[in-house]
Amino acid sequence: MADAEASFYLFTPVRYGEVVQVGEGVSASFHDAGHVLGSSMIKVKISQKGGSRTILFSGDVGRWEKPMLRDPSVFLETDYVLVESTYGDRVHQDSPDISNSLAEIINSTWKAGGNIIVPSFALQRTQEVLYYLNELLSEDRIPHIMVFLDSPMAISVTEVYRRHSELFDKKMSQLVREKRSPFDFPGLRMVQTVDESKALNHISGTVMIIAGSGMCTGGRIKHHLVTNISRRESTILFVGYQAIGTLGRQIVDGARKVRILGQHYPVRAKVAQIQGFSAHADRDELFTWLSGLKSTPRRVFVVHGEPEAAKQFGEFVREKTGWQVSVPEYGTEALLE
Repeated sequence: MADAEASFYLFTPVRYGEVVQVGEGVSASFHDAGHVLGSSMIKVKISQKGGSRTILFSGDVGRWEKPMLRDPSVFLETDYVLVESTYGDRVHQDSPDISNSLAEIINSTWKAGGNIIVPSFALQRTQEVLYYLNELLSEDRIPHIMVFLDSPMAISVTEVYRRHSELFDKKMSQLVREKRSPFDFPGLRMVQTVDESKALNHISGTVMIIAGSGMCTGGRIKHHLVTNISRRESTILFVGYQAIGTLGRQIVDGARKVRILGQHYPVRAKVAQIQGFSAHADRDELFTWLSGLKSTPRRVFVVHGEPEAAKQFGEFVREKTGWQVSVPEYGTEALLE
C-alpha cells in the first residue's frame, strides 16, 4: 500500500481528446472506450523527419446502447491498430430485458418472504444494478424494499461515478439533472463497517444485499450466503460471469451443497442469473468498432485475448476486410514502417 500511495504524485489527469506530449516527436490523446467510467482508448502520433504515423490502442472496448455510459469512440483513420479480442470468438446471446428479469426475481422473492443476495463486482456492475433498481422503483414495478450496498470498495467507486456526471450518456445525465440519480434513491443504504454488515443478517422482511466479491471468492458476500443459501425463500442473484473453479460457478452450475468459510451448506435458495450485463464488446461489436475506419490501416494487431479467441477474431477480420492482420505471440517484435 505504501508503494502505491507513493506513486500518486506521478499521476496527471488528462481529459478525453486532449493531446499530451509524451516525448520528443510523440504525442497521445485519450478517447472514451465506453467500457467502464474513465476507460480509454489511446491514439499515439509519432512524428519524424520522414513524416508521421498514428497507432491506435483499443484497450477494452465497451458496448453500444448500454445504460449510463457513452458509446465507444470510433475513429476514421489510423496507420496501425492494436485491438483487443476478449470476446473475439463469440457473439453475446440476445440480451434478455434486464428490467423485466430483475423485477420478476425481486417480486417473487418478496412474495416468498426471502432476501435477494447479489454477488457483484465493485466497478461498473454494481452501478448498473443500482441504475436498473432506481428505474424499477421510480415506475413502482417492485416493492420499495431496503437495498444495502455492502462493499466499501463499491461504495468508493460509486462516489467516483457520482462526482463525474460529465462522463454519462444523455439519459443518465438527464436523471442527474432531475435529481433522480440511481445512487441516491430512497431505501438505498451504504454499509461501511463490519459490524453494520453483520447486522444485516438479523433484519426481518425482504431486503436486497449487494456485496463483493462478484464470484463469491472472498469478501462480505460469503457471510450473507451462509445466512441465506439454505433458505428456500431467498434468492442468490448472479449478474456477472462466474469463472470455473469459483464458489459462484459451483452455485450457478447447480451444486446441491457448497463449502463456505470452512462449513458445508445445502443449497436450497433459488439461484438466478441475469445475462446481458457484460461490458465487453463481442466479436461483431469489435468488428463494428474497426469498421469505423474509412481508410485501410497498414496493419491490425489482435491482442489481449485468449490465444484461440485472438486467432479466431484475427481470421474473421482478415476474411471480412482483406486487411493485413497479425496475431502476435508474447515477445513478438514488429517493425512499423
